[in-house]
Formats: sequence, structure tokens, C-alpha cells
Amino acid sequence: MRDNQTPSGETPSESAPPLLPGATASSTALPPSLLDSAEPAEAAAHPTHGAKVRGWWTLLLVLAQIGGSIALITPLAISMAVRLQQLAPQHSEYLGYITSAGALGALVVAPLAGILSDRTRTRMGRRTPFIAGGAILGLVALAIMAAAPNVFLLGVGWVLAQLTWATANGALVFVIADRVPERQRASVSGLNGFASLVAPVLGSIIGAMLVSDIYLLFLVPGVIGLMLMLLFAFVGAREDVRALPPTEGKLGLGGVLRNYLFSPRKHPDFAWNWLGRFLFMAGLTIATTFGTFFAAERLTGGDVAAVAGIAAILGLGGVVAAAFGALGGGFVADKLRRRKLLVFISGILFAAGAVTTALAYDMPTFLAGGVVMQLGIGIFSAVDTAVILDIIPDPKASGRFLGIAQLAISLAQSTAPLIASLLLLLVSPGGQQNYTPLFYVAGVITVVGGGIILTRVKGSR
Repeated sequence: MRDNQTPSGETPSESAPPLLPGATASSTALPPSLLDSAEPAEAAAHPTHGAKVRGWWTLLLVLAQIGGSIALITPLAISMAVRLQQLAPQHSEYLGYITSAGALGALVVAPLAGILSDRTRTRMGRRTPFIAGGAILGLVALAIMAAAPNVFLLGVGWVLAQLTWATANGALVFVIADRVPERQRASVSGLNGFASLVAPVLGSIIGAMLVSDIYLLFLVPGVIGLMLMLLFAFVGAREDVRALPPTEGKLGLGGVLRNYLFSPRKHPDFAWNWLGRFLFMAGLTIATTFGTFFAAERLTGGDVAAVAGIAAILGLGGVVAAAFGALGGGFVADKLRRRKLLVFISGILFAAGAVTTALAYDMPTFLAGGVVMQLGIGIFSAVDTAVILDIIPDPKASGRFLGIAQLAISLAQSTAPLIASLLLLLVSPGGQQNYTPLFYVAGVITVVGGGIILTRVKGSR
């Protein structure tokens, strides 16, 4: 396997943002109004290390991330479960099959979208067509889901929604690689990550307000996402790149696939961290896939629609805990210069929250379990990223390796719902759904994932 080349034979950019594949540095010409002054020679030699981006540009980026996340998360958290109960009330396991199919679709399209946008040359920029096009088609996909007369079309709509909104959201991070200088990249990426934490809460609130109308439940989040995406696409991401030289080399499937392979033998730290991250995210996904149905069973007598209001309350507590975990965990890790122990602690916290949730039969206990799980998630998301940056095999190919790290999350999100559905069938004799074991399994998996990173990764403290 070749560890240092893209399909075109170029070395991947070391400035690609954390956790998303496909971004490479390229020459960009930004309107002066978007930038503070910078050294011209530095900006010319290192386009992504040049002029400082202004605060309002970052605000538009964060709003676009919030909008795109709301459009994608609200159906996953609430809308699909409500629609599925209308179409197949006795088959909640279908939710796992549908979400797995969508995640697999996003897994396939993410690397390709990055490579294609790198090769795009338009008056509006390389990323703008993918941001705007993804959001427009994403709204169409949500409309298909709202109007779906059967489970099959609901699943088709969700796969399309994943493909389109994932493309738009991914292109936002590619813009960070293109535009944000190195001295700002951590803060901008951190704010972008915080936007992803805020979005589920806002989505839950929107869902609670619109749960009585299935069309509005799907379409309003999509319209919000579309408007905020277009605002950033045509104001913040716009740039004329037609003068850029075309990308060399032919784009082939073999080259794309080779770009997402690496040698575990040559890079054992990276490989162990990849496995630990995969297990942690698999546990998280197993615990959350059937969360709406579990909450309905324990708190509302099986009424899924009534969970929307509860989800908003749980979501608010969860985002505060996750934000505290992410910001506090990152600060403590840097202050103590200890990262791996905090990763392991995050797994223990998540497991404790999962067990608490499994034993919950009232709202306060449910809230306590959710808050503890989200605290663990926040710490893990911040500190494990720092571990990856410590052990990245080739800084010159950081974009490629960070893309591979993202595959651990994508694969976990695509396979864990299917595992959860199969496990649910095994532990639910007689058709009576038994969600409780899923939370125990999820807790064990996250602790194992954190333990692998703590004990096997040697290149980070």
C-alpha cells in the first residue's frame, strides 16, 4: 500500500481539517473584505496559512454547520421514528436497517465528494457547488421521506438525505482547509464542532413543536439547513477558481480506494487508535439507535410522538454536558499534558450513563443517564482528536490520515445500527422488544475502546 499519495500522485495536504476526508490545500483568491491583512509571500506560498479570517465569516460557517446538522439530525432523532411508527408500528427494528443503509451511502460518497470538489473549477469556487447542490437535493430527499407511502421509500429517502447533506456538511470542512490559516484552524474547527453539539438540541425543539404534522416535521429542518447553507455558500465560500491549474492524473476507483488504506504494521499507534475510536463510536451508536423507542417504552407507554418533548429536555441537558466535556476535557488534557487517560475516563463515563439509562423508569433518572453519556462523548471527541494529531504517521499527509480516522466513525455508524437490530431480535423473544441489553453492550464496548487507546497507543501521553 502507498501511504503518501493521492490517486493523482500528489501528496495530500497537511492542512486538511480533522476528521473529514478529501480536503487538500490549493491556491485560493479571497475577496479582501473577508480577510485581515497578511504577508503576501506567506499567503502565496501557503494558501491555507495566509490571511486571518474575520469573525463574521466564522459565524456564517458555524451557522451553516448548525443548519446542515439540524437538517440531517432531526430526521434521525425524531422524524423517522414517528414516520416509521405510522408505516410499520410493529417493526421498530426497521429503523436500524434504514439508518445503516444511509450511513453506508455516506461512507461511499464522502471520499469521492472531496476528490471531485478538489477538481472543480467554477466562478463560484470549488466547494460552493457541493454545499449548495447538496443542500438543495437534501431538501428534496426530506420531502420524499415525508411523503413516503411505505418503509422502502422512507429508506430510499433517508439514503438520499445522507448522501446529499453529508456532501454539503463535508464541503464546509473542506472550506476550512482552503481558507483558515493554521493559527486559527483549531479555534474555528472547535466552534464548528460545538455547532454540531447545538444542532441536536435545536432539532429536538423543532421536532417537539412540529411533531403533529409529518410534512413540517421533515421539511422545516431542511429549509433551515438550505437557507443557512446557501448564505455561507454564496457569501463566505464564494471564490473564482477558474484560473487554477487543473488537477493532474485520471480519477479512478482504484486510486480512491488506495488513498484510504494504510499499513497497521508500519503505523501501529494509528491503527490501535483507529480501532479504539471505532469501538467507542460503535458503542455510542448502539446506545442511541433505538433511544426514541426505549424512551417511549419507559416514559410514555409506547407513544413515540410523545417522546419529542422529552427529547428536547434530554437534548438540552445533553448538549450542555457534551459542550462542558469537550471544552473542559480539552483544557484539562492540555494543562496536564495527559490525553489517553482522559479518553479511557470518557469511556467509563459513557458506560456509567448507559447503565443508568438502562435502569431508568422515570424522567430524572433518564436525564441523569443521558447527561453522563453526553459528558463522556464530549470528552472523547475533544481529547481523542488530540491523540490522533499526536500520532499522525505523516504530517505532510495529515488530510489523508485524518480522513482514514473519519472512516472509523463512519463505519461504526453504518454497521452498529445493524448490529443493534440483530441483537434486538435475539433478546426479544415473542415479539416484545427488549432494548435494555443494548445499553449494557454499548457500555462494555466503549470501555474496551478507551482501554485500547490507553494501553496500546504509545506515541501520545
